[in-house]
Amino acid sequence: MDFRLSDEQAMLRESLSGWLARNYGFEQWRRLTARRPPYSLENWDSFAAMGWLRLAMPEDTGGMGLGAIEEAGVGEAFGSHLVVEPYLSSIVLSAGLIALAGTAAQQSAMLPAIGGGRLRIAFAHAEAESRFELSRIGTRAARTEAGYVLSGRKILVLDAPGADRIMVLARTAGDIAAEAGLGLFILDPKSQGVSLRSYTTVDDRQAADLVLDGAVAEEVLGDPEAAYPAVAAATDRALVYLCAEGVGAMSALCEQTLAYVRIRQQFGQPIGDFQVIQHRVVDMRVQLECARALTLYAASVADGEPLERARAASAAKVQVGRSARFVGRAAVQLHGGIGMTDELAVGHYFKRLLMVETLLGDIDFHQRRFASLPSELA
Repeated sequence: MDFRLSDEQAMLRESLSGWLARNYGFEQWRRLTARRPPYSLENWDSFAAMGWLRLAMPEDTGGMGLGAIEEAGVGEAFGSHLVVEPYLSSIVLSAGLIALAGTAAQQSAMLPAIGGGRLRIAFAHAEAESRFELSRIGTRAARTEAGYVLSGRKILVLDAPGADRIMVLARTAGDIAAEAGLGLFILDPKSQGVSLRSYTTVDDRQAADLVLDGAVAEEVLGDPEAAYPAVAAATDRALVYLCAEGVGAMSALCEQTLAYVRIRQQFGQPIGDFQVIQHRVVDMRVQLECARALTLYAASVADGEPLERARAASAAKVQVGRSARFVGRAAVQLHGGIGMTDELAVGHYFKRLLMVETLLGDIDFHQRRFASLPSELA
């Protein structure tokens, strides 16, 4: 399989790297994460102007019609600079779900606004009892004369404090774990019956827990009882993006650690001259490349057959999680005491990697998921 980038993909990565190098240094990141919500609308407008928000949107809605490999390129670049803008929640998940589950009219109404940076949507799917299982949903949506009325609780709604709308996965029929009977509903977070409890996550971003008590949905995306296939596909796509973010963060840690051991003096010479340190740095690079290889493979099949897509996404998530632990710990250890300080970027990259490992299913969950999926030979 040929993973060499096309000219267009290489140009995209060059534009991402160039803009981020000029506008997204560590000190700029520190200023952004001190805000509430912790990102810049000016940056978001710049992302829209450069077309990064509409890369994977259908061409008939103003998008570029590109795929998961291009999105993974964005993820890797954003991960290497700890970009905090809500790309995962609003673009990969919410816009992806609109493209997969929405009607043509809904796509035409919402996707251009999202791609233009004028509409940000957070996706509320996780519940305290779900344990990463997408179909285990207790939140209910009942049809009334006023529309669909939602009741239930959601946890860890990424970027909800700054979102214009919230997309909620809720059950219209069936048992709590059934894949059938699930729908996607759009809510105004300021409407009656919607309550948000905002908090800061370990990686200095914001999320919220959501309580719905008779909240009336503005809109239902497509079929209110058949959203699960779209949710599964969009989540696998989001897993690829998350893995690419992890690869970008690990790449930055490898570069920063190598630079540090070359200048840190001990016993009259750089510690990078000691063989045991060299071996450790090489081990970090090996873990990075293992994660990169499986992420590239998952991106290459993310728009293909569902079984292969799911197996590849879970395999990549497991490897990235394992690699993230190793690279993050090694980077902190090789930096010594300063690796734990708030003033140095290393610890913040490690915290982001911990979130990447856990979001949308941790290592244990995806090992079980991979094992439960039938192989191609079965």
